[in-house]
Amino acid sequence: MKLLFSIILLFMFNSKLTGQTYKDSILDFQNHLNEEYSNPEESPLTKKDIKKFKGHEYFPIDESFKVKAQFERVDDAVPFLMKTTTSRLPTYEIYGVATFELNNQEFKLNIYQSHKLRETEEYRDYLFLPFTDLTNGDSTYSGGRFIDLEIPTSDHITIDFNKAYNPYCAYNPKYSCPIPPPENSLPIAIVAGIKKIKK
Repeated sequence: MKLLFSIILLFMFNSKLTGQTYKDSILDFQNHLNEEYSNPEESPLTKKDIKKFKGHEYFPIDESFKVKAQFERVDDAVPFLMKTTTSRLPTYEIYGVATFELNNQEFKLNIYQSHKLRETEEYRDYLFLPFTDLTNGDSTYSGGRFIDLEIPTSDHITIDFNKAYNPYCAYNPKYSCPIPPPENSLPIAIVAGIKKIKK
């Protein structure tokens, strides 16, 4: 999934430079995600599924699902083995805790850092936000969705649920995907970002 991480981080950077409108930046993100999945050399889709892939379905773009969260760095975080959809157990740690308001309710989500990725120059600033919500199994993938982030330079971090995407194992069981920890289960419906793929 490294290529997907690169694309997402590139869009986070480019949108700051080009002065795009918010809606345009999300549309570009969605279009490039569709292009990647349509490309046989990059797509996680099976050969059978890629032939009939017409693009992802997304919720309507809603800027209210782009939240500015208070970010508290976790000191002396204890590394742990994150469960995945296979027997693989990659090492992560809780890098920080994001506290934010959505629909007049306060929520907290843990934001993680991969020990493996932080050893590489390209992904040393990469943070990982897996989450579940009340749309899972209905309009979105049952196993939750992911958001890619960068280490913030202040005590705030922006979480944009319009950029939530599916793990590769939502498309192809050959992939091993992290399972969102229980503490990152949101008791609301996040009607933003990608929907589940229809087969």
